[in-house]
Amino acid sequence: MKRAIPVLVLTVAGLIPVWRYSPSTDTSSTTEVAEPASTPSTSASGGTSNQVVAGSTIKTEKGPVQVEVTFDGDKISSVRMLQQPNHPQTKAAVPKLIAETLTAQSADVDAVSGATITSEGYVESLQAAIDAKPASSSSSSSSSSSSSPSASAAASQVVAGSAVDTEKGTVQVEVTFEGDKIDAVRMLQQPNHPQTKAAVPKLIAETLEAQSSDIDAVSGATITSDGYVESLQAAIDAKG
Repeated sequence: MKRAIPVLVLTVAGLIPVWRYSPSTDTSSTTEVAEPASTPSTSASGGTSNQVVAGSTIKTEKGPVQVEVTFDGDKISSVRMLQQPNHPQTKAAVPKLIAETLTAQSADVDAVSGATITSEGYVESLQAAIDAKPASSSSSSSSSSSSSPSASAAASQVVAGSAVDTEKGTVQVEVTFEGDKIDAVRMLQQPNHPQTKAAVPKLIAETLEAQSSDIDAVSGATITSDGYVESLQAAIDAKG
């Protein structure tokens, strides 16, 4: 009997851990999966009307030409060269091509003398960017205006001024009006002279600022300036 008592004690002692052990049924700590990080949302107010579109790369004899166009809505707000030939003529031509593009708001720009190949590549890449631009998301506005013609389209007018013969050559401008505002001026004819080519961007810039033909002649290109003003005034007078 004395030997049975220690055995019994040991048996009970061995069962105590078994009684105290209780398998946990809560497996949340071992099966919990971390929630995936949320994808950052695109800001709808962060200039969603701005679109940047790269034109196609045009391979020319002088080298590849590629432009990148930034659109503010449907307006060309800036043009940047992604690729261009490393030639003095190209470097001199690019600012003129960009200035003409911003004025014309299209790829209908004249080639720069001395950089015809680059100009053609520029125009082709520019047109590709314009064609690739996604349409503005204006389905709601188009549906709301379906009952009446577009006011902006109806207000736009393109008027060619008279062709003015000068000692240097013929000068003729084309003016785009948005309502009563002069929105753009494009040269239809101009003398093929360095002074004229340098003067035209200044004359156009002054016109857009003055919103009239009351602008100063450009020094060194007085004859062309006078012809420009005369043709410009004729376009303004001819506007309906």
